[in-house]
Amino acid sequence: MTQTPERIPQPARLFGKGCSLELTRPRIMGILNVTPDSFSDGGHFYSLDNALTQARQMITQGADLLDIGGESTRPGAKTVSLQEELDRVLPVIQRLRDETDIPLSIDTNKASVAAASIAEGANFINDISGLKFDSLMAHVAAETGAGLFLMHTPGRPDVMQQQTDYEDLIGEVTSFLLQAAASAIATGVDRHSIALDPGIGFGKNIYGNLALLKHLDFLVACGYPVLLGTSRKSFIGQILQMVDPSHRLAGTLASVALGVERGAQIFRVHDVRPAREAALVAWAIREGAPPVT
Repeated sequence: MTQTPERIPQPARLFGKGCSLELTRPRIMGILNVTPDSFSDGGHFYSLDNALTQARQMITQGADLLDIGGESTRPGAKTVSLQEELDRVLPVIQRLRDETDIPLSIDTNKASVAAASIAEGANFINDISGLKFDSLMAHVAAETGAGLFLMHTPGRPDVMQQQTDYEDLIGEVTSFLLQAAASAIATGVDRHSIALDPGIGFGKNIYGNLALLKHLDFLVACGYPVLLGTSRKSFIGQILQMVDPSHRLAGTLASVALGVERGAQIFRVHDVRPAREAALVAWAIREGAPPVT
């Protein structure tokens, strides 16, 4: 494994379009899948009314930002058309922006969807491809001032689990993400608007996921905020022998607490209140003091 670089102080803030996230405590990103086929909650929030109800509930439970996605990225998922994705996400973004100022992230790998979503009031772009799938994504972030979450994946969801072997997983994931960040900065994205996500469950088997979590401090040491998305994922089900993703809350909370200890600052979750509580307690233990609220 590549030698860990010298650790530098963790970022204190992440900027999005017209907003910023103070990182003086863990931040919780609530997942809002406006899809019929996401791995855990597909179809539950597909209608506009259900999506809005869920969003309001996550806000009440303490979400710091919401991540809205209109295309499933579960292993094996097929792509949807540009228009279908727009039809799913834009009404949700429009309605939420009318009633709340909570930061919104658009979970997409299509630059056109990102641009339209930012125009309707989204503040961040969550690109699972780390700029690989659409060459215009960084330009959209640069031109709009949107924050950018960059994730590692070796391929599109329909084929990504065909590639789970790496010579140096930690080094390859870190190098991929640092190159993506450098590309975004070269395009005009502010360095302080970028966060990195190791892509748990995306083109990794259980051993790869566990290695990334064990050595998460390696990515944290690179100086960008780290977003961690472990919520209800299959590696937890494999460890606990739980087929139903909705039964994986305890395992998710264990991974959140460990992520805090390793230095991750933002956590993408389905279950906002328990994840927030686990993260805050883990943070307080790590820091030896209650988190600043």
